[in-house]
Amino acid sequence: MGFSITTLLIVLTAITSIIGFNKPEFLNRWMFTPYIIKRQGQWDRFVTSGFIHRDYMHLLFNMFTFYFFGGFVEQFLAYKFGLGFGGLIYIVFYILGIVLSDIPTYLKNQDHSYYRALGASGGTAATVFASIIIMPLSDICLFGILCLPGFILGGLFLIYSYVRGKNGDDAINHDAHLYGAIFGIIFILIISPNSALTFFEEIKSYQPF
Repeated sequence: MGFSITTLLIVLTAITSIIGFNKPEFLNRWMFTPYIIKRQGQWDRFVTSGFIHRDYMHLLFNMFTFYFFGGFVEQFLAYKFGLGFGGLIYIVFYILGIVLSDIPTYLKNQDHSYYRALGASGGTAATVFASIIIMPLSDICLFGILCLPGFILGGLFLIYSYVRGKNGDDAINHDAHLYGAIFGIIFILIISPNSALTFFEEIKSYQPF
């Protein structure tokens, strides 16, 4: 795919994440902390938290996923709107995915001083589900072993994220996954309404065997 906006975002995220691994004060300032955001007005944390990660595995998983699905969405927008304007829309889309996916978490935890979150999961989920709407029958593989059409795996992921978000019994922000995915779906349907018709037509033609 060459050096693209997707690659640029990955490089930027890798740099800022690695800085955070080595500088706790940097990590703490960029982290998504609803309690501090509300009381100190540090609204930039909605964006900066998407460019830092917990550890190398967290960073690798998010950026590996983003590389493949983000690259496809970037190409789709470039084809539809041209390289310049399509690229601008793509950047706005990715950042909005990070920001909007954290709003429910902010509302839920704005008075909880202990709550913290970080990572690009909202933006990554948005790109994955935007690509699923465009190409619902393309296989998505989990750990290179279980491969299912995107619309099936995506549906299972939405259910899983909703249930785990309700339980809230681990350190993962499942709400960011869920609302990032929903944003990605809505975004594509707004800029390309015909994608809805194509999506259902392709699903109707799907034959598992």
